[in-house]
Amino acid sequence: MLTPLRRVSRRTLPPLLIYAAAGASGFAAIAETFWVRESLGLSPQALLALAAWMTVPWTLKMVFGHLVDTVPIFGSRRRTYILLGALAQAAAYLALAAAAARMTGPFTTEAVYVAASLFAVLGLVVQDCVADALTTEVVDRTAPDGTPRDPAVVQAELGEVQVLGRVALMGGAFAVAGLGGWAAQHLPVATVFLLGATVPLLSIFGALLLREEKAPQHADARERPDPRILGGGAGFAGMLLALGLLDPPFAPEIGLAVSLGVIAWLLRRTMAGVPARTQLAMAAAAVVIFAFRAAPPPGPGLQWWQIDVLGYDQGFFGVLAQIGTGLAIAGSLILGGWIVRASLGRVLGWLAVLGAVMSLPTIGMLFGLHEWTAAHLGFGARTIGLVDTALSAPLAQLGMIPMLTLIAVHAPPGRQATWFALVASLMNLALQAGNVISRGLNMAFPVERGDYGALPELVIAATIVGLVLALGAIALLGRWIQPGAGRPNASTPPLEATERSQAAP
Repeated sequence: MLTPLRRVSRRTLPPLLIYAAAGASGFAAIAETFWVRESLGLSPQALLALAAWMTVPWTLKMVFGHLVDTVPIFGSRRRTYILLGALAQAAAYLALAAAAARMTGPFTTEAVYVAASLFAVLGLVVQDCVADALTTEVVDRTAPDGTPRDPAVVQAELGEVQVLGRVALMGGAFAVAGLGGWAAQHLPVATVFLLGATVPLLSIFGALLLREEKAPQHADARERPDPRILGGGAGFAGMLLALGLLDPPFAPEIGLAVSLGVIAWLLRRTMAGVPARTQLAMAAAAVVIFAFRAAPPPGPGLQWWQIDVLGYDQGFFGVLAQIGTGLAIAGSLILGGWIVRASLGRVLGWLAVLGAVMSLPTIGMLFGLHEWTAAHLGFGARTIGLVDTALSAPLAQLGMIPMLTLIAVHAPPGRQATWFALVASLMNLALQAGNVISRGLNMAFPVERGDYGALPELVIAATIVGLVLALGAIALLGRWIQPGAGRPNASTPPLEATERSQAAP
């Protein structure tokens, strides 16, 4: 457990504090949900449209990341952006507090709520871009005497920083999970929003701790904004927003296909100058991680069954969420040091197999396992659910660690934020692909509320598809994702690395 923790220092604290603030930003979520339902005049259709707008800042993350890399503000490409994002988030919560207290002046409460919600998301996205970039900068690629450090050691240290980032994010969420519910129940909603406005102080403190190198003053000495990345990202966001609002036939499939094409084109632009062999290794790793994360979920039918048949209530789901987050933190600390040193294929292969095994208790309960255990062993569905959550909760977060380590290892100098935003977008598209597959499975095995006859077949099919996708990709591309495959020397400039790769046999 101490291996990742030894990376905590003044140098690594700024991004960790930003991640912790992002995790804690859900403090007021429960109070907001009840307030919107009880006090605002927004229809379900309006709330769905607002949800579509809320995705736009995250879709534009590639644009914000590129700005963070290429456009310094007051000579800063890091600290100023953190402060602006944190202030935007705090201002949004102050506006929500004013709206809850009916102190909005000439503006309607609904209009203030919409504007504040978008502003809060915008602030989070900007801070996240900077934090991602900082995680690649806190590990030295060269020794004090200027000699290159061992690439394997550099990769391990970058991985440990990513472990800490996951722990900080989950720790922030874990810290406010119970407190937010208590506050929503016992405090006026305006007070809860005021307390939420203090969360960005963590990011501000991180910005003050940050020791940032001054951006080059001359344009020729720094990365320049690429209008194709900025324009392509903006057009991409507009297309997804139109699909979300218009909802044409096969909108999810259209969005996924177009998104993959745009992200692949932007990644190709960002990787210009990277050796061809390294590009191939990175592409293979991206495909394997994409396949792993594209495992389809069963869909809402499984949760409906847990509520209607097993009797799981809101409180019990909350307990499961709290336990899952806590154990995910512990799992990341205990296994993170091993994961960042093991091969990507080995890690994801084991996680895919373990994920399939962890689905067996749920499948068993679909066939009456909980009834047999209650009759013969004295425990039923809730005990099985608790044990299943305890064993399976860390797997999702553990799967993030090798992905983030890979991104950090290959981040092009001067384009770290752009690179993180683009690859993270690609990996998030894998979740969308999983939902598209899940949609097809739910059409093949239809489940309705109260009619769960096809649910066992649906869950089994989703489990098998997820396992086959991950293991199949590893079997096909595993040789390209071994440690060091395609990785140039840590100190090699891109152009020289390209020349050497072309001259190699």
